[in-house]
Amino acid sequence: MNNSLYIGQQAPHFKGLSTQGEITLDDFKGQWMLLFAYPSDFSPVSTSEFITLQENYDELKDLQISVVGLSVDSISSHIAWLKSIESSFNINIGFPLIADSSKQISKNYGVLSKDDNNQSVTRAVLIIDDNLIVRSMMYYPTAIGRNVNEIIRIVKALKTTDENDSITPENWQPGDKVLSIPPSNFKDAKGRINSSNYNCKTWYYCEKDINHKTKKIYNAFLQDE
Repeated sequence: MNNSLYIGQQAPHFKGLSTQGEITLDDFKGQWMLLFAYPSDFSPVSTSEFITLQENYDELKDLQISVVGLSVDSISSHIAWLKSIESSFNINIGFPLIADSSKQISKNYGVLSKDDNNQSVTRAVLIIDDNLIVRSMMYYPTAIGRNVNEIIRIVKALKTTDENDSITPENWQPGDKVLSIPPSNFKDAKGRINSSNYNCKTWYYCEKDINHKTKKIYNAFLQDE
């Protein structure tokens, strides 16, 4: 793994050939992105993941989340795999897959697999925000498929905390209360406990309701429902 890549870092620039033509990181500025790295084409686990991503594609687009697949397989292999998915599962994958034959993008993003001497990409997903900042990195065993609903939940939680200057508890779901960022001084701690705006269990654990704006909280260009 590339240990220099960390949450909060500017995402490394990339330019690559994909199944939808040449794409660069800058193409995604102003929207969120899932960089979906996977070990190889024609993998049963990766096939199941891509089918589920496509089944959730409309929601992802509504949330302004772009999906980009990444592996070291060739463009011809990518195309053959996508055609196989379409014919076997009646699913047309609508997002691009990068052919990182040089492995440079995979190296810069720290997703080259050590298990086979850097010959493939590990199963990973990086969430990059609209300012091209890395907000989350998740790595999975080759044999274990990812939970797409959980990935979408994390994006929604990140956008909610950004919008409301807050943090979220375990298993937070859209519509739930959020937690306040712990106070930085005694006066603030005492004020929160006595405030009707918070439900404090103790000085550092205070819940608060937020004005859930449905889609608007996740997509600045959509109006309240």
